[in-house]
Amino acid sequence: MENNLIKQETTVAVLGFTSSDAILKHWQGHRKLTRKVIEAFPDDKLFNYSIGGMRPFSEMVNEITDIADAGIRDLFKDEATPIAEMGHHSGKTTVTTKEEMLSAWDKVTHQINTLWPLIPQQRFHEMMKAFGAYEGITSDIILYWIDNEIHHRGQGYVYLRSLGIEPPAFWDRY
Repeated sequence: MENNLIKQETTVAVLGFTSSDAILKHWQGHRKLTRKVIEAFPDDKLFNYSIGGMRPFSEMVNEITDIADAGIRDLFKDEATPIAEMGHHSGKTTVTTKEEMLSAWDKVTHQINTLWPLIPQQRFHEMMKAFGAYEGITSDIILYWIDNEIHHRGQGYVYLRSLGIEPPAFWDRY
């Protein structure tokens, strides 16, 4: 009896490590923090400041926004949004002010919150071809989207510090 109980608890612990709701909350926490980083940038530096050959932070944010926007929509379509058609690759990004950038960010945040609960649980375990180019398990691809955002937010932190601006606390995702 004791061994059977231990096996059951282990199974529950492994299956309960995370949930789609927990991943959504985690991702949206990162999105809240990245939004704070965008807000911290002076308007004139957001679109034209760079160091070490990196892109301006606005271009990184456009990439993050494109990936989240096309990615969440592609989970519901039979056809992926080709990466070449995304604004950060095609050069067709129309965001030119911080206010427009934050508005686009908020729109995608709302879209994620609206569509996420509609994703069938089995979809997270299926193969998908993100943006018509990157094949993998859906949950792994979503984690990549989050990792990519964290990576670029880190670059934003470096920019802010180089401008003498204290960035938001890295742990303040609420």
